[in-house]
Amino acid sequence: MPAVVQVDCFFLLRPGRAQLFCPARFGLIKTVNAELCKKALEKVGNPNVLINLVSRRVRQLNSGGGGMNRPLILDATNLGMADIALREIIEEKIGWDLPEPVELTRPVAKKRKKH
Repeated sequence: MPAVVQVDCFFLLRPGRAQLFCPARFGLIKTVNAELCKKALEKVGNPNVLINLVSRRVRQLNSGGGGMNRPLILDATNLGMADIALREIIEEKIGWDLPEPVELTRPVAKKRKKH
């Protein structure tokens, strides 16, 4: 049974290959390299963060234009946009910051003054 992580898109991991499935994008299914997924997951650590990084970077690459819309890796021939995004994460061409966890405290009710 394949492992499934669902956010806005999710990966279906199978031996030898992985698929990026985006139901919000008209049932779009793209096959990505499973080895790239595993290596990128080792770098990021959290599959939900990885999905968000890859989907945001794919949107940037697909939007065209210049600057950040071009692949940051040298050899991007015969690679899909998701594979390019994964290789950029593996080669540390793009970065991310996770916020520090903040401990929440319950607010204390103020004492009312009696008149």
